[in-house]
Amino acid sequence: MTETEKELVAVERVNEYIHIKKEEDVFGVRLPHNWPSSGVVQFSNVQLRYRSNLSLSLKSVSFESMPNEKIGIVGRTGAGKSSLLVALFRLTEICAGTIYVDEINIANVPLTELRSRFFVIPQDPFLFSGTIRQNLDPNDRYRDSEIWTALQRCHLIPVVKKLGGLNAPLSHDGTNLSNGQKQLMCLVRALLQNAKILFIDEATASVDQDTDWQIQNTIRSCFLHSTVFIIAHRIHSVLSCDRVLVMSDGKVIEFDSPQTLRQDTQSAFYSLVTQSDSCS
Repeated sequence: MTETEKELVAVERVNEYIHIKKEEDVFGVRLPHNWPSSGVVQFSNVQLRYRSNLSLSLKSVSFESMPNEKIGIVGRTGAGKSSLLVALFRLTEICAGTIYVDEINIANVPLTELRSRFFVIPQDPFLFSGTIRQNLDPNDRYRDSEIWTALQRCHLIPVVKKLGGLNAPLSHDGTNLSNGQKQLMCLVRALLQNAKILFIDEATASVDQDTDWQIQNTIRSCFLHSTVFIIAHRIHSVLSCDRVLVMSDGKVIEFDSPQTLRQDTQSAFYSLVTQSDSCS
């Protein structure tokens, strides 16, 4: 009986997906081929809720990035950090406000176009069964020399050579790689695609501190000409960012350089750093 109940849950979930409402797309603005070229992201009084009967997850959020800026996003669990990504990728449509990328209102951009122009590295990186080459370049766009150069910049050449080269197989979900190596593989993908806007969603939460530093150093050295948003689990991961955006209860409560915020003993960021130091 218990086994039958488990199976019925799976059937119920499949049925939900069959009847899920299709995302509406729009025939919007004609985008420049190199959009986004500057990588300026602007939220203007953005509000978001996941369902009409739920409270707001983002409350009048406003901020603007600079070209090629590295921005850390911090806050306690439920502060609204990942909701910024949800709003930007239009996984749920905002209920008020406007989001601009390089001065273009993303509400007027077709979803397929919008999502293809940004790059996100999640906490659990996705690698599929196939060769290393297929994982890094599934559409066969890049020369071997370009792939090897990207691997070198992400410190992965020894790993790939040990596995047998670009045609070596990766097991399902990359189980023959460490978590840190999988994250670096995702950075290689972003590097090959020349991602102008890159989002890293708590990607170093499940790796050790040494690997965390290696990933952060790779981001700083390889994405000099990209705007990078780092949603951080470890506060120390954002100390080298240009600015830090501090979220609380769906609101932006601080947005300044980490050095400035750290010097203010009354700031929320100072409290987060102090708490992190006491736990380490």
